[in-house]
Amino acid sequence: MTAAARTQSETTDRKFDLGPAAELVSKEEGHRQPLAPEFVCLEDFSPLEVAYDFGRVRREDIESGPRSIWRYKSLLPVPSDVEQHPNTDPGCTRLVRADALANALGVKRIWIKDDTGNPTHSFKDRVVAVALAAAREFGFKVLACPSTGNLANAVGAAAARAGWDSVVLVPSSLERAKVLMTAVYDGSLLAVDGNYDDVNRLATELAGEHEDWAFVNVNVRPYYSEGSKTLAFEVAEQLGWRIPEQVVVPIASGSQLTKVDKGFRELGEVGLVEQSPYRIFGAQATGCSPVADAYKQNNDVVQPVRPDTIARSLAIGAPADGPYVLDTVRRTNGSIEDVSDEEVVEGIRLLARTEGIFAETAGGVTVATTKKLIESGQLDPDSETVLMITGDGLKTMDSLQDHVGPKATVAPNTEAVDEALNL
Repeated sequence: MTAAARTQSETTDRKFDLGPAAELVSKEEGHRQPLAPEFVCLEDFSPLEVAYDFGRVRREDIESGPRSIWRYKSLLPVPSDVEQHPNTDPGCTRLVRADALANALGVKRIWIKDDTGNPTHSFKDRVVAVALAAAREFGFKVLACPSTGNLANAVGAAAARAGWDSVVLVPSSLERAKVLMTAVYDGSLLAVDGNYDDVNRLATELAGEHEDWAFVNVNVRPYYSEGSKTLAFEVAEQLGWRIPEQVVVPIASGSQLTKVDKGFRELGEVGLVEQSPYRIFGAQATGCSPVADAYKQNNDVVQPVRPDTIARSLAIGAPADGPYVLDTVRRTNGSIEDVSDEEVVEGIRLLARTEGIFAETAGGVTVATTKKLIESGQLDPDSETVLMITGDGLKTMDSLQDHVGPKATVAPNTEAVDEALNL
Protein backbone atom coordinates (compact mmCIF):
# COMPACT_ATOMS: atom_id res chain seq x y z
CA MET A 1 0.00 0.00 0.00
CA THR A 2 1.38 3.45 -0.90
CA ALA A 3 1.84 6.20 1.67
CA ALA A 4 -1.02 8.15 0.12
CA ALA A 5 -3.31 5.11 0.31
CA ARG A 6 -2.36 4.52 3.95
CA THR A 7 -3.12 8.15 4.76
CA GLN A 8 -6.52 7.92 3.08
CA SER A 9 -7.33 4.65 4.89
CA GLU A 10 -6.34 6.11 8.26
CA THR A 11 -8.35 9.32 7.83
CA THR A 12 -11.52 8.22 6.02
CA ASP A 13 -13.39 7.20 9.17
CA ARG A 14 -12.10 9.96 11.41
CA LYS A 15 -13.94 13.15 12.27
CA PHE A 16 -12.02 16.37 11.87
CA ASP A 17 -12.62 19.84 13.22
CA LEU A 18 -12.52 21.83 10.00
CA GLY A 19 -15.21 24.33 10.89
CA PRO A 20 -18.09 24.44 8.40
CA ALA A 21 -16.35 22.10 5.92
CA ALA A 22 -18.61 19.10 5.42
CA GLU A 23 -17.07 16.97 2.66
CA LEU A 24 -15.08 16.99 -0.54
CA VAL A 25 -16.79 17.11 -3.94
CA SER A 26 -15.37 16.51 -7.40
CA LYS A 27 -15.54 19.46 -9.78
CA GLU A 28 -16.64 17.48 -12.83
CA GLU A 29 -19.38 15.11 -11.75
CA GLY A 30 -20.04 16.13 -8.15
CA HIS A 31 -18.93 12.89 -6.52
CA ARG A 32 -18.75 13.32 -2.75
CA GLN A 33 -16.37 11.85 -0.21
CA PRO A 34 -15.33 12.46 3.41
CA LEU A 35 -12.85 15.16 4.35
CA ALA A 36 -9.31 13.85 3.93
CA PRO A 37 -5.93 14.92 2.54
CA GLU A 38 -6.92 14.03 -1.02
CA PHE A 39 -6.94 16.23 -4.11
CA VAL A 40 -8.23 14.07 -6.99
CA CYS A 41 -11.51 12.16 -7.19
CA LEU A 42 -10.81 8.53 -8.11
CA GLU A 43 -14.23 8.18 -9.76
CA ASP A 44 -13.99 10.94 -12.38
CA PHE A 45 -10.32 11.95 -11.93
CA SER A 46 -11.22 15.63 -11.51
CA PRO A 47 -9.97 17.95 -8.75
CA LEU A 48 -11.68 17.90 -5.38
CA GLU A 49 -12.90 21.00 -3.59
CA VAL A 50 -14.44 21.66 -0.21
CA ALA A 51 -18.20 21.68 0.25
CA TYR A 52 -19.72 23.34 3.31
CA ASP A 53 -22.61 23.26 5.71
CA PHE A 54 -22.66 26.91 6.71
CA GLY A 55 -24.47 27.89 9.85
CA ARG A 56 -25.61 31.38 10.65
CA VAL A 57 -22.90 33.90 9.71
CA ARG A 58 -23.35 37.52 10.82
CA ARG A 59 -21.53 40.66 9.75
CA GLU A 60 -21.09 41.80 13.35
CA ASP A 61 -19.34 38.56 14.31
CA ILE A 62 -16.89 38.95 11.45
CA GLU A 63 -16.28 42.63 12.14
CA SER A 64 -15.49 41.91 15.80
CA GLY A 65 -13.05 39.14 14.87
CA PRO A 66 -9.24 39.24 14.65
CA ARG A 67 -7.50 41.53 12.15
CA SER A 68 -6.54 38.61 9.95
CA ILE A 69 -8.18 36.06 7.68
CA TRP A 70 -9.36 34.23 10.79
CA ARG A 71 -12.21 36.73 11.11
CA TYR A 72 -13.73 34.63 8.29
CA LYS A 73 -13.11 31.23 9.90
CA SER A 74 -16.85 30.49 9.83
CA LEU A 75 -16.48 30.41 6.02
CA LEU A 76 -13.20 28.44 5.83
CA PRO A 77 -12.09 24.79 6.26
CA VAL A 78 -10.12 25.43 9.45
CA PRO A 79 -10.43 24.29 13.08
CA SER A 80 -12.61 26.33 15.44
CA ASP A 81 -9.52 27.26 17.51
CA VAL A 82 -7.35 28.12 14.50
CA GLU A 83 -6.22 31.50 15.80
CA GLN A 84 -4.86 29.92 18.99
CA HIS A 85 -2.06 28.14 17.14
CA PRO A 86 1.10 29.97 15.98
CA ASN A 87 0.64 31.21 12.43
CA THR A 88 1.56 34.23 10.35
CA ASP A 89 -1.90 35.87 10.70
CA PRO A 90 -2.18 37.10 7.11
CA GLY A 91 -4.95 39.18 5.63
CA CYS A 92 -6.78 42.44 6.28
CA THR A 93 -4.58 44.14 3.69
CA ARG A 94 -5.60 47.54 2.41
CA LEU A 95 -8.02 48.33 -0.39
CA VAL A 96 -6.74 51.52 -2.04
CA ARG A 97 -8.96 53.86 -4.03
CA ALA A 98 -6.74 54.46 -7.07
CA ASP A 99 -8.06 57.71 -8.55
CA ALA A 100 -4.78 58.69 -10.24
CA LEU A 101 -4.52 55.30 -11.95
CA ALA A 102 -8.18 55.52 -12.95
CA ASN A 103 -7.56 58.93 -14.52
CA ALA A 104 -4.51 57.63 -16.38
CA LEU A 105 -6.55 54.74 -17.77
CA GLY A 106 -9.65 56.82 -18.49
CA VAL A 107 -12.05 54.94 -16.23
CA LYS A 108 -14.47 56.01 -13.51
CA ARG A 109 -13.22 54.17 -10.43
CA ILE A 110 -10.48 51.64 -9.66
CA TRP A 111 -9.58 50.01 -6.37
CA ILE A 112 -6.28 48.22 -5.69
CA LYS A 113 -6.41 45.21 -3.40
CA ASP A 114 -2.84 45.57 -2.20
CA ASP A 115 -1.68 42.20 -0.89
CA THR A 116 1.95 43.31 -0.72
CA GLY A 117 1.26 44.00 2.96
CA ASN A 118 1.03 40.33 3.95
CA PRO A 119 3.77 38.79 6.17
CA THR A 120 5.92 37.57 3.25
CA HIS A 121 4.54 40.25 0.92
CA SER A 122 2.20 38.20 -1.26
CA PHE A 123 -1.27 36.68 -1.21
CA LYS A 124 0.29 33.23 -0.80
CA ASP A 125 0.38 33.79 2.96
CA ARG A 126 -3.42 33.43 2.89
CA VAL A 127 -3.53 30.05 1.20
CA VAL A 128 -0.60 28.66 3.19
CA ALA A 129 -2.19 29.66 6.50
CA VAL A 130 -5.34 27.72 5.62
CA ALA A 131 -3.32 24.75 4.35
CA LEU A 132 -1.24 24.67 7.53
CA ALA A 133 -4.36 24.73 9.71
CA ALA A 134 -5.85 21.78 7.81
CA ALA A 135 -2.54 19.91 7.73
CA ARG A 136 -2.22 20.21 11.50
CA GLU A 137 -5.71 18.76 11.92
CA PHE A 138 -4.84 15.85 9.60
CA GLY A 139 -1.70 15.06 11.60
CA PHE A 140 1.02 16.05 9.15
CA LYS A 141 4.45 16.99 10.48
CA VAL A 142 6.23 18.70 7.55
CA LEU A 143 5.02 21.60 5.40
CA ALA A 144 6.12 21.37 1.77
CA CYS A 145 5.49 22.78 -1.70
CA PRO A 146 6.66 23.20 -5.26
CA SER A 147 6.78 26.92 -6.03
CA THR A 148 7.49 29.70 -8.51
CA GLY A 149 8.66 31.85 -5.58
CA ASN A 150 5.96 33.52 -3.51
CA LEU A 151 4.61 30.23 -2.21
CA ALA A 152 8.12 29.19 -1.23
CA ASN A 153 8.45 32.34 0.88
CA ALA A 154 5.08 31.77 2.54
CA VAL A 155 5.69 28.08 3.32
CA GLY A 156 9.14 28.79 4.75
CA ALA A 157 7.78 31.51 7.03
CA ALA A 158 4.64 29.63 8.10
CA ALA A 159 6.58 26.47 8.96
CA ALA A 160 9.12 28.44 10.97
CA ARG A 161 6.38 30.26 12.87
CA ALA A 162 4.56 26.98 13.61
CA GLY A 163 7.72 25.14 14.64
CA TRP A 164 7.47 22.70 11.72
CA ASP A 165 10.11 21.50 9.29
CA SER A 166 9.67 22.55 5.66
CA VAL A 167 10.66 21.15 2.28
CA VAL A 168 10.47 23.63 -0.59
CA LEU A 169 11.19 22.87 -4.25
CA VAL A 170 11.82 25.71 -6.73
CA PRO A 171 13.11 26.01 -10.29
CA SER A 172 16.84 26.68 -10.34
CA SER A 173 16.18 29.80 -12.45
CA LEU A 174 14.07 31.46 -9.74
CA GLU A 175 14.67 35.15 -8.98
CA ARG A 176 17.48 35.59 -6.46
CA ALA A 177 15.36 37.68 -4.09
CA LYS A 178 12.74 34.93 -3.76
CA VAL A 179 15.44 32.32 -3.18
CA LEU A 180 16.95 34.38 -0.34
CA MET A 181 13.51 35.14 1.13
CA THR A 182 12.90 31.39 1.40
CA ALA A 183 16.37 30.28 2.49
CA VAL A 184 16.45 32.69 5.43
CA TYR A 185 13.83 30.60 7.28
CA ASP A 186 16.35 27.72 7.34
CA GLY A 187 14.08 24.99 6.04
CA SER A 188 15.06 22.48 3.36
CA LEU A 189 15.15 24.51 0.14
CA LEU A 190 15.99 22.55 -3.01
CA ALA A 191 16.60 24.10 -6.44
CA VAL A 192 15.48 21.77 -9.23
CA ASP A 193 16.87 21.80 -12.77
CA GLY A 194 13.72 22.45 -14.79
CA ASN A 195 10.72 24.76 -14.98
CA TYR A 196 7.80 24.91 -12.56
CA ASP A 197 5.89 22.11 -14.27
CA ASP A 198 8.91 19.81 -13.78
CA VAL A 199 9.08 20.85 -10.12
CA ASN A 200 5.37 20.23 -9.66
CA ARG A 201 5.60 16.72 -11.11
CA LEU A 202 8.43 15.93 -8.70
CA ALA A 203 6.41 17.24 -5.76
CA THR A 204 3.45 15.04 -6.70
CA GLU A 205 5.72 11.98 -6.69
CA LEU A 206 7.19 12.93 -3.31
CA ALA A 207 3.74 13.49 -1.82
CA GLY A 208 2.94 9.86 -2.63
CA GLU A 209 6.08 8.63 -0.89
CA HIS A 210 6.21 10.73 2.30
CA GLU A 211 3.00 10.31 4.26
CA ASP A 212 3.83 12.98 6.86
CA TRP A 213 4.63 15.72 4.32
CA ALA A 214 1.80 18.16 3.63
CA PHE A 215 2.41 19.55 0.15
CA VAL A 216 0.16 22.57 0.43
CA ASN A 217 -0.70 22.74 -3.27
CA VAL A 218 -0.81 18.98 -3.83
CA ASN A 219 -2.23 16.63 -1.19
CA VAL A 220 -3.93 19.38 0.85
CA ARG A 221 -4.75 21.53 -2.18
CA PRO A 222 -8.56 21.56 -1.66
CA TYR A 223 -8.04 23.35 1.67
CA TYR A 224 -5.11 25.49 0.54
CA SER A 225 -7.03 26.91 -2.40
CA GLU A 226 -9.90 28.05 -0.17
CA GLY A 227 -7.58 30.66 1.32
CA SER A 228 -7.93 32.75 -1.85
CA LYS A 229 -11.61 33.28 -1.01
CA THR A 230 -10.49 35.67 1.73
CA LEU A 231 -9.51 38.16 -0.97
CA ALA A 232 -13.16 38.28 -2.03
CA PHE A 233 -14.36 38.41 1.58
CA GLU A 234 -12.11 41.36 2.41
CA VAL A 235 -12.93 43.31 -0.74
CA ALA A 236 -16.65 42.97 -0.07
CA GLU A 237 -16.30 43.96 3.58
CA GLN A 238 -14.02 46.90 2.77
CA LEU A 239 -16.54 48.15 0.20
CA GLY A 240 -19.24 48.19 2.86
CA TRP A 241 -20.47 44.64 2.30
CA ARG A 242 -21.04 44.76 -1.44
CA ILE A 243 -19.51 43.07 -4.46
CA PRO A 244 -17.63 45.18 -7.05
CA GLU A 245 -18.87 45.18 -10.62
CA GLN A 246 -15.56 44.08 -12.18
CA VAL A 247 -12.44 42.30 -10.89
CA VAL A 248 -9.13 41.68 -12.70
CA VAL A 249 -7.14 38.71 -11.39
CA PRO A 250 -3.74 37.36 -12.52
CA ILE A 251 -3.67 33.72 -13.65
CA ALA A 252 -0.96 31.24 -12.67
CA SER A 253 -2.60 27.90 -11.81
CA GLY A 254 -5.95 29.67 -12.07
CA SER A 255 -7.03 28.77 -8.55
CA GLN A 256 -7.05 32.34 -7.24
CA LEU A 257 -9.47 33.53 -9.91
CA THR A 258 -11.91 30.67 -9.39
CA LYS A 259 -11.83 31.06 -5.60
CA VAL A 260 -12.43 34.80 -5.73
CA ASP A 261 -15.56 33.92 -7.66
CA LYS A 262 -16.47 31.24 -5.13
CA GLY A 263 -15.96 33.70 -2.29
CA PHE A 264 -18.35 36.24 -3.81
CA ARG A 265 -20.96 33.54 -4.40
CA GLU A 266 -20.72 32.21 -0.85
CA LEU A 267 -21.10 35.69 0.62
CA GLY A 268 -24.40 35.94 -1.23
CA GLU A 269 -25.48 32.46 -0.23
CA VAL A 270 -25.11 33.16 3.51
CA GLY A 271 -26.70 36.61 3.22
CA LEU A 272 -23.65 38.74 4.02
CA VAL A 273 -24.03 40.70 0.77
CA GLU A 274 -26.80 41.35 -1.68
CA GLN A 275 -26.31 39.03 -4.63
CA SER A 276 -25.51 41.18 -7.65
CA PRO A 277 -23.87 40.52 -11.04
CA TYR A 278 -20.12 40.92 -11.39
CA ARG A 279 -17.58 40.24 -14.13
CA ILE A 280 -14.23 38.52 -13.62
CA PHE A 281 -11.32 39.14 -15.98
CA GLY A 282 -8.12 37.08 -16.18
CA ALA A 283 -4.60 38.39 -16.83
CA GLN A 284 -1.62 36.47 -18.22
CA ALA A 285 1.79 37.23 -19.68
CA THR A 286 2.08 36.46 -23.38
CA GLY A 287 5.13 34.29 -22.69
CA CYS A 288 2.90 31.96 -20.66
CA SER A 289 -0.70 32.44 -21.73
CA PRO A 290 -2.32 29.02 -22.24
CA VAL A 291 -5.61 30.05 -20.64
CA ALA A 292 -5.82 33.32 -22.58
CA ASP A 293 -5.08 31.40 -25.78
CA ALA A 294 -7.86 28.90 -25.07
CA TYR A 295 -10.29 31.70 -24.29
CA LYS A 296 -9.53 33.61 -27.49
CA GLN A 297 -9.84 30.43 -29.57
CA ASN A 298 -13.12 29.54 -27.83
CA ASN A 299 -11.65 26.23 -26.67
CA ASP A 300 -12.54 24.30 -23.54
CA VAL A 301 -9.17 22.55 -23.39
CA VAL A 302 -6.10 24.44 -22.19
CA GLN A 303 -3.03 23.31 -24.12
CA PRO A 304 0.22 23.30 -22.09
CA VAL A 305 3.01 25.69 -23.11
CA ARG A 306 6.65 26.17 -22.18
CA PRO A 307 6.89 29.42 -20.18
CA ASP A 308 9.09 32.25 -21.40
CA THR A 309 8.30 35.45 -19.48
CA ILE A 310 9.70 37.74 -16.81
CA ALA A 311 6.48 37.15 -14.85
CA ARG A 312 7.86 34.01 -13.27
CA SER A 313 5.29 33.84 -10.47
CA LEU A 314 2.69 33.28 -13.21
CA ALA A 315 4.85 30.96 -15.31
CA ILE A 316 2.83 27.76 -15.03
CA GLY A 317 2.62 26.18 -18.45
CA ALA A 318 0.03 23.56 -17.48
CA PRO A 319 -2.35 25.40 -15.13
CA ALA A 320 -4.37 22.91 -13.08
CA ASP A 321 -7.44 25.13 -12.86
CA GLY A 322 -7.29 26.49 -16.40
CA PRO A 323 -10.56 24.89 -17.58
CA TYR A 324 -12.38 26.19 -14.50
CA VAL A 325 -11.03 29.69 -15.14
CA LEU A 326 -12.61 29.52 -18.59
CA ASP A 327 -15.92 28.44 -17.05
CA THR A 328 -15.83 31.25 -14.48
CA VAL A 329 -14.90 34.00 -16.92
CA ARG A 330 -17.52 32.94 -19.44
CA ARG A 331 -20.25 32.58 -16.81
CA THR A 332 -19.58 36.07 -15.44
CA ASN A 333 -19.26 37.67 -18.91
CA GLY A 334 -15.63 38.59 -18.35
CA SER A 335 -12.67 37.85 -20.60
CA ILE A 336 -8.97 36.94 -20.53
CA GLU A 337 -6.10 38.89 -22.06
CA ASP A 338 -2.33 38.62 -22.15
CA VAL A 339 0.43 41.24 -22.34
CA SER A 340 4.07 41.29 -23.45
CA ASP A 341 7.02 41.56 -21.07
CA GLU A 342 7.48 45.17 -22.18
CA GLU A 343 3.88 45.90 -21.23
CA VAL A 344 4.43 44.15 -17.88
CA VAL A 345 7.29 46.50 -17.03
CA GLU A 346 5.21 49.51 -18.03
CA GLY A 347 2.36 48.21 -15.89
CA ILE A 348 4.66 48.06 -12.86
CA ARG A 349 5.87 51.60 -13.52
CA LEU A 350 2.37 52.97 -14.16
CA LEU A 351 1.07 51.68 -10.84
CA ALA A 352 4.15 52.96 -9.01
CA ARG A 353 4.05 56.49 -10.41
CA THR A 354 0.28 56.93 -10.08
CA GLU A 355 -0.42 55.26 -6.72
CA GLY A 356 2.93 54.74 -4.99
CA ILE A 357 2.48 50.95 -4.99
CA PHE A 358 5.43 48.84 -6.13
CA ALA A 359 4.14 45.53 -7.49
CA GLU A 360 6.04 42.49 -8.67
CA THR A 361 5.77 41.33 -12.26
CA ALA A 362 2.40 39.63 -11.63
CA GLY A 363 1.04 43.03 -10.62
CA GLY A 364 2.47 44.50 -13.80
CA VAL A 365 0.57 41.85 -15.73
CA THR A 366 -2.67 42.81 -13.96
CA VAL A 367 -2.29 46.54 -14.55
CA ALA A 368 -1.14 46.18 -18.16
CA THR A 369 -3.96 43.74 -18.90
CA THR A 370 -6.48 46.14 -17.40
CA LYS A 371 -5.18 48.86 -19.72
CA LYS A 372 -5.50 46.53 -22.70
CA LEU A 373 -9.02 45.45 -21.70
CA ILE A 374 -10.10 49.09 -21.48
CA GLU A 375 -8.54 50.04 -24.81
CA SER A 376 -10.16 47.07 -26.55
CA GLY A 377 -13.58 47.83 -25.06
CA GLN A 378 -13.80 44.57 -23.11
CA LEU A 379 -13.81 46.22 -19.67
CA ASP A 380 -16.53 48.78 -18.91
CA PRO A 381 -14.87 52.13 -18.02
CA ASP A 382 -17.95 53.25 -16.08
CA SER A 383 -18.08 50.20 -13.79
CA GLU A 384 -16.29 50.00 -10.45
CA THR A 385 -13.24 47.78 -10.88
CA VAL A 386 -10.92 46.04 -8.39
CA LEU A 387 -7.40 44.96 -9.38
CA MET A 388 -5.76 42.13 -7.43
CA ILE A 389 -2.14 43.12 -6.79
CA THR A 390 -0.72 39.99 -5.26
CA GLY A 391 3.01 40.51 -4.62
CA ASP A 392 5.70 43.06 -3.74
CA GLY A 393 8.03 44.53 -6.35
CA LEU A 394 11.05 44.01 -4.11
CA LYS A 395 10.83 40.34 -5.09
CA THR A 396 11.37 40.96 -8.81
CA MET A 397 13.81 43.85 -8.93
CA ASP A 398 15.74 42.30 -11.81
CA SER A 399 12.81 42.96 -14.15
CA LEU A 400 13.41 46.71 -13.80
CA GLN A 401 17.18 46.95 -13.75
CA ASP A 402 17.41 48.05 -17.40
CA HIS A 403 14.45 50.43 -17.19
CA VAL A 404 14.82 52.66 -14.13
CA GLY A 405 17.64 54.36 -12.24
CA PRO A 406 19.08 57.78 -11.36
CA LYS A 407 18.15 60.63 -13.69
CA ALA A 408 21.75 61.80 -13.57
CA THR A 409 24.97 61.64 -11.56
CA VAL A 410 25.85 65.09 -10.27
CA ALA A 411 28.58 66.89 -8.36
CA PRO A 412 27.78 67.76 -4.71
CA ASN A 413 26.71 71.36 -5.35
CA THR A 414 23.48 73.20 -6.09
CA GLU A 415 24.52 74.30 -9.54
CA ALA A 416 24.94 70.72 -10.69
CA VAL A 417 21.49 69.80 -9.33
CA ASP A 418 19.90 72.79 -11.07
CA GLU A 419 21.60 71.90 -14.32
CA ALA A 420 20.51 68.24 -14.12
CA LEU A 421 16.90 69.31 -13.46
CA ASN A 422 16.96 72.05 -16.11
CA LEU A 423 16.07 74.70 -13.51
